[in-house]
Amino acid sequence: MQSFEIDKSDLLRIEAALESDDAELERVLKEYHASEIAMLFEKLPQEAKERIINILPTEIASEVISEMGEDQNPGELLINLHPEKRSEIVEELDYDDATDIISQLDEDEQHEILQDIDEEDAHSIRALLKYDEDTAGGLMNSEIIKVNINLDKKDALEEIIRQSEEMEEFYTIYVVDDNDILQGILSIKSIIKARPEAHVKNLVNTDFVYVKADLDQEDVASLFSQYNLTTIPVVGDNMKLLGRITVDDIIDVMEQESTEDILKFSGVSEDEELSGNWKDAVKSRLPWLVINLATAYLAASVIRHFDSTVSQLPTIAAYMTIIAGMGGNAATQSLAVTVRRISLSDLSDKQAYNTVVKEFLVGLLNGAANGLIVFFIAWFFDASPMLGLVLFLAMTGNLIIAGLTGASIPLVLKRVGIDPAVASSIIITTFTDCAGFLLPLWFATKLLLHH
Repeated sequence: MQSFEIDKSDLLRIEAALESDDAELERVLKEYHASEIAMLFEKLPQEAKERIINILPTEIASEVISEMGEDQNPGELLINLHPEKRSEIVEELDYDDATDIISQLDEDEQHEILQDIDEEDAHSIRALLKYDEDTAGGLMNSEIIKVNINLDKKDALEEIIRQSEEMEEFYTIYVVDDNDILQGILSIKSIIKARPEAHVKNLVNTDFVYVKADLDQEDVASLFSQYNLTTIPVVGDNMKLLGRITVDDIIDVMEQESTEDILKFSGVSEDEELSGNWKDAVKSRLPWLVINLATAYLAASVIRHFDSTVSQLPTIAAYMTIIAGMGGNAATQSLAVTVRRISLSDLSDKQAYNTVVKEFLVGLLNGAANGLIVFFIAWFFDASPMLGLVLFLAMTGNLIIAGLTGASIPLVLKRVGIDPAVASSIIITTFTDCAGFLLPLWFATKLLLHH
């Protein structure tokens, strides 16, 4: 299946079908996958979404709502449906998806939905609502297949078949004792291939990865990546089995975390939704721009300090912007690599030291290479090898500073508990801009005007 992108013709087809009767709309909708309908919902008004959900079979409708992004407010769509249709959809959803959607609503609306659905489903969803959404507990699904460690193969298979009737898919069977304490995991392959007289206790794998319910979702994602997992059990403090997290949930987390890091890296608050309005955008970005303005004034004050140098050697002004710009680009490269390394794993003192040394060497070599280029440009266009020397030293120095600050500042911020993706770029820009102006002006003053 090829990836689907919203096309104007698709949107026109849906809009035309919405103007027709239910039979025509249902016929058109059958040609689209649930995830494609969810994407089309981004362009449709609320009334159209409600009509489509009401027409779709419950199984498809629940899948569409679960595929909707949080910024599309699936909870609002759900609460506006007829109570009977709404209850059918919620009961069809996986517990983790239902919890994510219902958690977007206020307490009265949550109560309204939960009191209308099956008591067992409501109990499971209420239990999941207790956990923060960005923790393992907030990600997990309490629908699991578990067998007692004391069962033999025949009884264990019967139990697996019974529990799997209401589950769409499962990857792993969890083995527990009489108190629901997790003992290990059991693969479907191992129990099917086992001899008829085999017992679960002889087949269970006790060397397994698990997470506590309060573990941050980013750490959960790291475990999935590190151990190439498809599912992971979630346990309480006493190792009591609470649920499972599957790889499809982690893909969503990775996408969410990457988006947050990119926005932070650009000085945009994670509170700003990608599809948010202009007021939210201004509110989240303006503080960072004001801070950036203050640092720009700091860099400008460097130039004012060297007014006499600029007036005597106006050519240097053009080269200053090049050196400052190159420093900013080099620092961004160093910062991106370092922040990425930090996000993948906590660096030891030795690894942190090696990272800074590496970026220093990269800055030195790249600075010298680019410095040689501007040296020959100044010699050729300005007939001044001494100006070329000034620019060579300034370029080399600024790229060394770029490498050092790009690597060390995020490491320092991480140590003191500040998110390096948020604050690093502003601080580093200040360093490279100030150095980009200071170094050529200082070297020019010392080597050219006092020569």
